[in-house]
Parts: sequence; C-alpha cells; structure tokens
Amino acid sequence: MELVPELVRIAAFADGRQGGNPAGVWIGPALPEAAEMQRIAAEVGFSETAFAAPLHGEGQGAEVRQWRVRYFSPEAEVPFCGHATIALGVALARRFGAGDHDLRLSQTEIRVSGWQDETGQWQAALQSPQTRSKPAPASLVAEALALFGYDATSLDPRLPPALIHGGADHLVLALHSRAALSAMDYVLAEGRTLMRREGLVTILLVHAAGERLFHTRNAFAYGGVYEDPATGAATAAFAGYLRDLHWPHGGAIDIVQGEEMGMPSRLHAEIPAEPGSSIRVSGAARLM
Repeated sequence: MELVPELVRIAAFADGRQGGNPAGVWIGPALPEAAEMQRIAAEVGFSETAFAAPLHGEGQGAEVRQWRVRYFSPEAEVPFCGHATIALGVALARRFGAGDHDLRLSQTEIRVSGWQDETGQWQAALQSPQTRSKPAPASLVAEALALFGYDATSLDPRLPPALIHGGADHLVLALHSRAALSAMDYVLAEGRTLMRREGLVTILLVHAAGERLFHTRNAFAYGGVYEDPATGAATAAFAGYLRDLHWPHGGAIDIVQGEEMGMPSRLHAEIPAEPGSSIRVSGAARLM
C-alpha cells in the first residue's frame, strides 16, 4: 500500500491528558526539499516539526522500521529534537503498530519506540545519541547570566555551569532556588544572537528539587521560540552531565518542565553507568 504523506500534531511528554510540548510530525514516502520542510515547520508554528521517510525509499507498511529523519524549528533546522522524536514514535506506532524504529538523523543514528499503555494513553521512549559535557567558559557563563538578569549568586555550586551534548549542544545553568527559576526573563533577539553565535540549541535552566527530581526551563531562541515546554534532547544531555559529575542520580531522574507556561510536562531519563553512553528518555503523549 502506498505511503501517503500525512502531517499530525502531537504533544510529547504530556502530564496525563494535559500539557506536553506540541510537535508536528510529517511522514511520507520521501523527504521534501529543505526549503519546503522549513516552510511547513513555520506554518505548523510549533518549536519543532519532525520529517520522516523510509530510509531506503522502499516499503510502505508495517515492515518499514528504518527512517531518515530531519527536524525543523520555525526558523532553522536543528540536528536533534527529543520531544519531536517522542511525537514521531507515537505517530509511527499509530500508523504501523507498536514497536521499535531506527532513525538516521543528520549527524547520528538513534532509536524510538511507541505504544499504548493499559489506560490507552500513548507512550514513547527514545535512545539518545551519545552524551558529553565540559565546563562552560567563564565569559559565556557571565554573558548568559546577564541575559536572564541573574548573577553568580543565583547559581547552585553543586551543579557548575557546563556545555552539554546529547545530540545537540546546550548550556546548563543550575539555579539555587525554585523562585529564581520561575523568574526567568530575557529578550528573545538577544538570546537568539547569543545562542546562534555559540551554537547552543537551548539554554537549560535547572533547579534541583532532590537528587532525582529537577525543575527545568529551556530558552530556545535559536529556533525563534522564547521557551520550550518539554525538551527531550536537553534532558538527555543533562542526564549525561549528571553522570559525568558523579551526581547521586541512582540510575534515573525525573524532569518537571513547562509549569510556568501553563503546559505541565513530565520527562523520565534512565542513566546507564557507562560514561558517554545513550540515555533513554521517555514520556506520555497526547494527540492534538
């Protein structure tokens, strides 16, 4: 049966039947030209839209388990997007049945799974690219803190500023209080200049509510979006960073994100012991 192009909208990392981060998912027999994908992503208007086509240009039904995938924000292509991958996993499960799918991205290969739980809610999990982290330059940290109206006293010394990677590059700034996190504010144009100059897909602001529970906010000016309500790529990178720090994560963490936006989101990350290894990020999804 011919694979007919389809565009769906799915909120990934939902908190039950509410919240989550909306993503567009386009599935078709071959990827459109880059300019057309950019146009579609801008028209959808979500922080990212994932585009997927059979990797080898053949197979039209449930036998398709390998896909070429690209991600576009309203303003630019991004190398990897976690919440759009979760949305893609659900879209593939709805169309071809529950199971695993191998995804070839522009810079790496990953895997996503989608299924329905016993309540009928859609769930998905991705295996991220490998992770890495390193201390952030002091000049970059100072500039980023000034962007948000913070200073060095706003930081949690247990989690020093770092450049983190789990398929895309992020700067993580850990704040000492939940109130400081809630006060996040910045000028979108200034954030865009900083993030694009430094190659940062997001700046991840974090408050540690416990050893395994974190509240986060993600500025995504790189893609023309003020704030992302759920960010799987940054969660994978952050989990890898915690592993590099030897933080007592106990093998898994939970992320609460999007509350200040009125879009509560929940992300779960499983952290194997091997340094740099893939992180499994999972969550619920709701159809839109």
